[in-house]
Amino acid sequence: MIATLTLNPAIDQTVTLDALKPGSVHRARSVWSDAGGKGVNVACCLADWGLPVAATGVLGQDNAAPFEQVLAAKNIDDRFVWIPGETRTNLKLLDAGTGETTDINLPGLEFGPSTLEAVRAVLSELAQDGSLVVLAGSLPRSLAPDTYARLTGELRARGARVVLDASGPALSAALTAGPGALPHAIKPNRHELEEWAGRPLADPAALLDAARRLQASGIPLVCVSLGEDGALFVSSDGALRALPPATEIASTVGAGDALVAGLVAGLHDGLALPDLARRALAFAAGKLSRTGANLPGREAVEAIAQDIRVESLT
Repeated sequence: MIATLTLNPAIDQTVTLDALKPGSVHRARSVWSDAGGKGVNVACCLADWGLPVAATGVLGQDNAAPFEQVLAAKNIDDRFVWIPGETRTNLKLLDAGTGETTDINLPGLEFGPSTLEAVRAVLSELAQDGSLVVLAGSLPRSLAPDTYARLTGELRARGARVVLDASGPALSAALTAGPGALPHAIKPNRHELEEWAGRPLADPAALLDAARRLQASGIPLVCVSLGEDGALFVSSDGALRALPPATEIASTVGAGDALVAGLVAGLHDGLALPDLARRALAFAAGKLSRTGANLPGREAVEAIAQDIRVESLT
């Protein structure tokens, strides 16, 4: 079983506009909503690929139905902890002309130690020796920045491999944890890597150097997502860059989460670094052709993987 954790889930409401012009009145082309949050999105893509996956985290009981429905529809083991209140709604403005999405993320539910303890109990049940656990997304304001770092240490003690997708103070705390609490894999984007490095990483050599320093610190796999420029992958087996094929874009929402799902699927199958990179990029490219956290069929994803160019870096 693969498990994902989403401590700050959201209902993502995507509004498609002809063009986004700040300060103007807009008429929407379309509006749709998806039950999401990074860990939920990762679980959905893994389920589409056919892997057994459980999803946990914290949901507001007043609007949990959309999450129940999507998890049931994709046969994901629903292990969420419910608390009073409503899960937040995030607004995503999709500019149909440029394909760019502007995110407006609202504050999430706040909860105390007893709720976090209930989630930890679920994770303890799901985490086994060699299992994969994805910790993804922002933390509620009521939780300390080192929450992921502490959870990673506990999960590693149970033999689990932790894949972390976080940013800001939560990522910084996880990257400065002791050797026994570092994640197995991380997926920062360029901006998040620059925050950690404390300086701009404008050229490919600087990006690669920063990723290699993270890998050398004790993180076995570092993946840096670069949007339309693909991704860097660094492990003890070397460093490479994977470039995606041209893709018709329906929505960029959740593409980074699909990349994480592809990483996890590759780790699950024990793929060598080049094949793991192809699978991760194929998941992301496949998701771009769909709205929401959905992949095309397995054959379509595998066909995309064949078109992904992988370059070895020195």
